[in-house]
Amino acid sequence: MLRARLTNRRAPTIVWVQDLYGLGLSETDQGSRGVVRAINAIERRVLRNASRVIVIHDRFARRVSEDFGIPMDRIEVVRNWTHIPTPPSVDRVAVRKMLGWRSDETVILHAGNMGVKQGLENVVEAARLASQRDENVRFVFLGGGSEKGRLQELAGSISHVQFLDPLPDDEFVAALQTADILLVNEKKGVAEMAVPSKLTSYFNAGKPVLAATDEQGITAQELRAARAGVVVPAGDPAGLLDAAVALAATSDSARTMGENGVRYRHTVLDKETALDRFTEILDSLTSRRSDDERIDVGITERSHK
Repeated sequence: MLRARLTNRRAPTIVWVQDLYGLGLSETDQGSRGVVRAINAIERRVLRNASRVIVIHDRFARRVSEDFGIPMDRIEVVRNWTHIPTPPSVDRVAVRKMLGWRSDETVILHAGNMGVKQGLENVVEAARLASQRDENVRFVFLGGGSEKGRLQELAGSISHVQFLDPLPDDEFVAALQTADILLVNEKKGVAEMAVPSKLTSYFNAGKPVLAATDEQGITAQELRAARAGVVVPAGDPAGLLDAAVALAATSDSARTMGENGVRYRHTVLDKETALDRFTEILDSLTSRRSDDERIDVGITERSHK
């Protein structure tokens, strides 16, 4: 924002909000009150000085307006889209054999970052409980992240849990298609700070989604809007395991949820629709400038990988 003001004050500036950091620090219990206040102040100043604020969900729009005093007519909602194309069919037997999954077990796959926000110790405890009950399920963690080492230590020798390193794109897509249930798990108290980017890839895979999260939060709202899965309370390992077992036992419902997710991905989360909306926003901001005047629009993308 400072660079935009110093180099071309007349150029419109857009801030594209992927996460709300002050809210994230609060919901994940990180940082002192002073740090949270400082981050909130920075976010407020940046957003108030933007010509237009783009957010990725309606809930974000309300939070940005209410928390930072941004008029709703300066906020636009443009949904994130999946970076994965429509996947080809895969050899389910071969892929499961490659990944070490038995053909008769239910695989619940968590793909993506393993960080504080995810609260994945809840999944480890669900796997421990599955081992104690001798349930025919396997909880799989695919990817990396700051919490991976701690989670591996916590899991120890639990037979119902597996950790996989990140896979090449084609193998990653195949893993999503071959799992039985795709898992979103969020730390108890996380509700508004972000929309899990993995949902776009999950919906694309055509599998039912199981979300352990705040039942009134953004993730739950998104899953219900798509009618693509089941929501259980965050921080409840027994509830998570019970829901996974129940979902595995209802193949027709699970298939319908997967089909609903694909439909939602192609309608609400379509790439071309989002890019067309970006074009409209940029055109509206630059239409007041003469055709022969150089337009220099600064876009600041605030994302948390």
